[in-house]
Amino acid sequence: MNKTELMVKISETTGLSKKDSERALEAAIDTIVDSLIAGEKVQLSGFGIFDVKDRAARIGRNPKTKEIINIPPTKIPQFKPGKALRDVIASSK
Repeated sequence: MNKTELMVKISETTGLSKKDSERALEAAIDTIVDSLIAGEKVQLSGFGIFDVKDRAARIGRNPKTKEIINIPPTKIPQFKPGKALRDVIASSK
């Protein structure tokens, strides 16, 4: 499912127009991103937790030249599904 299909599904489920569904989805995504940039966790009960993980600096290797390179520290977004979501997915087999 892509973003457009998700907006259509939200529209069908809630009875909102496609334009309102698009605005609601965009607002939710923007709010999650802004919170992660600010260093906050976003915890949605029954769904999961969005968080930012610090990745330490490390030494890597260029696969083409085999040259050793220093990889700087970085931050990466991560998602940890909640128990309710894991249970629903596991039972849907």
